[in-house]
Amino acid sequence: MKGRVAQQVYRIRVQGNLDPRWSEWLGSMSVVSEQTAGGSPTTVLAGPVADQAALRGILTRLWDLNLDIVSVTRIGE
Repeated sequence: MKGRVAQQVYRIRVQGNLDPRWSEWLGSMSVVSEQTAGGSPTTVLAGPVADQAALRGILTRLWDLNLDIVSVTRIGE
């Protein structure tokens, strides 16, 4: 469809635990706490992102929270 760009779905992993209440502030992405094989806490955020500017906004908010970003993966549309 011309003029309409499909949203991309991203998975962002950060070190540490992030409370699920941050979901709305982070573009309504799902927020799930996990542990690495070594036992370190991580948080995975996943969900659709409107465009690259919105992705940058989410990453900037994570930066503002002083979280270490482990990975950013586009997982589909």
